[in-house]
Formats: sequence, structure tokens, C-alpha cells
Amino acid sequence: MISQFTVSTRSRTAMEDVTPQVERIVRDSQIKDGICYIYIPHTTAAVTINEGADPNVKWDILMELDKLVPLKDGYHHMEGNSDAHIKASLIGPSETLFINDGRLVLGTWQAIYLCEFDGPRRRRVMIKIIGS
Repeated sequence: MISQFTVSTRSRTAMEDVTPQVERIVRDSQIKDGICYIYIPHTTAAVTINEGADPNVKWDILMELDKLVPLKDGYHHMEGNSDAHIKASLIGPSETLFINDGRLVLGTWQAIYLCEFDGPRRRRVMIKIIGS
């Protein structure tokens, strides 16, 4: 079974912490040991795992991505959001985490982020849990 939830982003680019929602789905699954797949079914959004303790880290990531892939740079795509497609491809649409003793295995400072590159929008986050 696939579980999902939505995230409403409020700006063109953002990193929204979705760790609590994913943890709740894992807890509700009652799977003690297994794998949690996280998938973002959008071409201008992505998912990543990075530091959740210092909010400046996500701003630094977004700032550097804007330097690497600027909003306007002579792109051929007519919608005006080529930068968002490129950023989403660089970060990627999925992450895989272990489940141990009914909990996600994350490092001390790690959090799961939905990365928005073409907002504001309403985004789906899909979760597939497989027990061992």
C-alpha cells in the first residue's frame, strides 16, 4: 500500500521539513523492521535528507542552487521554469530509509525535506513501506 500526504508551499523555492509526517506514517504502519521509500511525483520538486537542526543550512542549499542554476539563463523550455526542472533533477525524486524498531533510521541532525523549486504549489509526498 502507498500512503501519501500533501504539502502546500508558500514561495517559489523552499525546503519544507516533512520528517514528522513520514514518521507518523511509519509508526502507523506498525512495521518494526524494513524500508521506507519516499517519492515526490513532480518534475519541479524533489526530496532530500540533510541537517534539520540549523535552518540556515536549507537557506544555504537554496542559495547555492540558485547560483548553479539561475532563474533565467537562455533556457529553451517555454514555461519559464527550466531552472526548477534542472534543480529537481539534481536533487532527485526519491529517498530510501531503513526502519529499525518501528522508527526511521536518521542521523542525529538529519531531517527529510520536500524541495520546492516552482511554487507556491500543493505537492504530494508518497510513502511506500516494506517490512522485512
